[in-house]
Amino acid sequence: MRSLMARPLILITNDDGIHSPGLLAAASALDALGDLLIVAPSRQQSGMSRSLPAGFDGRIHPVSLALNGRCIDAYHLNGSPAQCVLYGLLELAPRWPDLAVSGINYGENLGSATGISGTVGAALQAGDMGVRSLAISLETHKDYHYNPGDDIDWACAAHWLKYFARLVLKKTVWPADVAALKIDIPDNVTRETRWRITRQSRQPYYRARPTGRISLSDAFPLDYEVAIDRAKLEPDSDIYAFAIERIISVTPLSVNLTARVSLPEFEDSLRRT
Repeated sequence: MRSLMARPLILITNDDGIHSPGLLAAASALDALGDLLIVAPSRQQSGMSRSLPAGFDGRIHPVSLALNGRCIDAYHLNGSPAQCVLYGLLELAPRWPDLAVSGINYGENLGSATGISGTVGAALQAGDMGVRSLAISLETHKDYHYNPGDDIDWACAAHWLKYFARLVLKKTVWPADVAALKIDIPDNVTRETRWRITRQSRQPYYRARPTGRISLSDAFPLDYEVAIDRAKLEPDSDIYAFAIERIISVTPLSVNLTARVSLPEFEDSLRRT
């Protein structure tokens, strides 16, 4: 248990890279709440989920970041967001962290596409190792998803990150099945915007589009777009809160991917096939 005199230790990571303005916004917001350990990918790692690429050689590089008028030590590695969490917890943390924060991400992570997100993957990795975790994302144009820009206003997203971090740090008991809180913030957010607890929608939110290329040898990666089936959208879902109500969606996530069916009945049905 953390000493009453010790400040909380907060591990901060992301999937946009060590020099992302969103990462710095997160660190600035959390600076007053505890000691910070920043461990982030060396480069863009969006869409990496919770992957642990075998090609990563384990090298960790120190870097100095400007934060609130001073320089602080941080680390980056040429691996995935989940690997940043692993190395941060097992090799860099001076004590076990009280909170892990992944973000602030460029672009929302909603619906069944949540599992693709490196932002969410990092938070789930920390949560699976027993650290209370937040994955926080701000709605942006998709042009920023893989090419973070410097013209995003992070002030309100940072306000809400600090708000939720305080709530989590104050909780004396945490549900065992909650590995992470996924927080998705619409781009019209203010400090008065409402929030509510949601479920992950079964809809994908992002839909892949064919390239339309003529030759398979042409270099055209698949594009994607937001595609919501409003008629079938669940009212208690993250997509509904975010896209329809335009409020902050807060979704408790578990690492348990078991389908919600009666296992004996499903087994029986398979055996009778």
